[in-house]
Amino acid sequence: MAAKGKPAALLSADVEALGLKGRILWTEGTPPSGPAAGPGTESVSDPAGPVYVLIHGIGVSHRYLARLHTVLAATAPTYSLDLPGFGGTPKPDRQLSVEDYGAFIAEALASRGIGSYVLVGHSMGAQFVIEAALHAPDRVRQVVLMGPVVDSRHKNVRRQSVALLLDGMLRESPSSNWIVTSDYFRCGPRWYLTELPVMMSYPTEKRVAGIKVPVLVLRGSRDNVAGPDWALRLSRAVDQGRLVEIPGVGHVAQHMRPHAVADAIRSFVAATALHGQAP
Repeated sequence: MAAKGKPAALLSADVEALGLKGRILWTEGTPPSGPAAGPGTESVSDPAGPVYVLIHGIGVSHRYLARLHTVLAATAPTYSLDLPGFGGTPKPDRQLSVEDYGAFIAEALASRGIGSYVLVGHSMGAQFVIEAALHAPDRVRQVVLMGPVVDSRHKNVRRQSVALLLDGMLRESPSSNWIVTSDYFRCGPRWYLTELPVMMSYPTEKRVAGIKVPVLVLRGSRDNVAGPDWALRLSRAVDQGRLVEIPGVGHVAQHMRPHAVADAIRSFVAATALHGQAP
């Protein structure tokens, strides 16, 4: 078991779908997926309870989600993905759209035998999970959008960059800043700048309205990247939407307060286990 406040070591395997390559990660004791699963093992294709899938944002990897992963994995099967081009995975030979990433997520999970799950995406990862939910709506139980972008106040690169810079300087911890910065270096400026205009032009509010399962919008109360008005609008754009704020933290709330974020996600999932019940 990991020491208190520290993420457990994650096991990993390469995963390929639609001609793209990424990585799937899980903790020891999580039901194996794909080729690793054998007779007598617990199935993740038709689970009795929730299965969580965590998706990172632009430039980063699973690492800034690792604390949340560890907490969620203590009570339910939990997987993280490193998407193509990020976290040291092979760079695609073309610019990928948000729809491309959403299709990759859904098909990569299907290739590993993970057929029913709760999608949890952070920042641009919120865009990715919206598209994954739209690509395979029959496989998704609920969707969680943490610090979703791009806030309508930051609809150009300069404003978005300033918001991220101020968040890092004023609201994040040295450990979260180190993880994010080192992941940016691993990603490299070429791929980051290739995908940045994709993130900036994605119509988050319009696309999330097409999701038919319950959606939780979650933000840190001090998050200026995903502000309160923007988050409220997104939660109201779907039939079964809920907004939760984590007090006292900024954009990377899942690293700063993983237990509070996990509790909010679990409560939401339990309350909306039947899609016909509004949160």
